[in-house]
Amino acid sequence: MKEPLIKLISKYVKLTSKEEDLVKTFWNEKVLEKGDYLLRNGETCKTDNFIISGTLKAFYINAKTGKEEILFFAIENWWATDIESFQKQEPSIYNIQAIHKTELLQIGYDSFKEMLREIPKLERFFRIILENYLGSVQKRIILNNVLDAQKRYLDFIENYPKIAAKVPNYLIASYLGITPEFLSRIRKKLELS
Repeated sequence: MKEPLIKLISKYVKLTSKEEDLVKTFWNEKVLEKGDYLLRNGETCKTDNFIISGTLKAFYINAKTGKEEILFFAIENWWATDIESFQKQEPSIYNIQAIHKTELLQIGYDSFKEMLREIPKLERFFRIILENYLGSVQKRIILNNVLDAQKRYLDFIENYPKIAAKVPNYLIASYLGITPEFLSRIRKKLELS
């Protein structure tokens, strides 16, 4: 189950077979059933999490509306972690929950630091992962500010077709900042085009 992680790391950093074996010792396997929480608001994020299979959603509850607002989705070969909570070991402000049964690899905070001490070149790998994540967050902020809902939806299905195929439309609507009914109207309009 740890091979997908090694394969991803190898795209960015060349590991010896000994280093690959060492990396594997730091990660533990975990299975979440549909509806299980990986993290709840107010808990400290104790693990970094790499998804082998399944789908997770990260969300917070809007205090004014009481509704879930989706921050991100995570599917196979993606990460699902509250980075700030994990790095600072402080309580999280959001939740991460399984949409489908999800298999993942986890590494605890102390083990993560130890792994980086023992294999310093992994610092480069995790820097690249964080840079990619930051770039996607910045793009999302810009698109939310400049594109109308239909263009945001089209961008979403073009850039994240695997997520669009796995995630219910009401969650996609939340991610896009629109109501499910409005997304339904957009989808009908596009079908007629």
